[in-house]
Amino acid sequence: MKSKFLLVVLLLLPGFMAFAPPKLKKVTVAKNITLSIPQTFEIMPDDGIAREYPAARKPLGVYTSPDGQVDISVNQRPSTFPTNDIAVLKDFYKASIQRMFTEVQFLTEGKQTINGREYLVYEFVSTVRDERKSRNLAPVRKYTMIQYTFLKDQMVIFSFNAPVALQKEWQATAQAVMASANVK
Repeated sequence: MKSKFLLVVLLLLPGFMAFAPPKLKKVTVAKNITLSIPQTFEIMPDDGIAREYPAARKPLGVYTSPDGQVDISVNQRPSTFPTNDIAVLKDFYKASIQRMFTEVQFLTEGKQTINGREYLVYEFVSTVRDERKSRNLAPVRKYTMIQYTFLKDQMVIFSFNAPVALQKEWQATAQAVMASANVK
């Protein structure tokens, strides 16, 4: 009986290990911001950042998986919102996320305390459809976890992005990475 049980465990173990979250390493994103990212992730080169994150203000840091499919970004930008009540912004940021995509399915949303600091946290699956009649491109679906916090008069934004096909593989890692966010 023991040998049959051991055989079943040994046969199933590789399957369980395939979904084991990768080990994390702590990185300093900026003078007062740290984050733990998967050990295999590297800093995205500037040309990749320009292509993937086109904006007037370059992110503080972008880290990507070896295959380039999964990335983590940290941004900081001026904020005109009051910093004393982050919960007031919950509906505003939710609506902002909904405007960016054709469809959004929220998995988690709300205020959380992470490492002693309040954050607005949204975990969702988004869909962008090409609604032009002249083309028929397949929808793009992504799994995202994003969180916002204040640092003086600045908003700090952490984002974890992966294709929805990789959500099961990366969701636990995304949650661990975001729980490691530290802003001093």
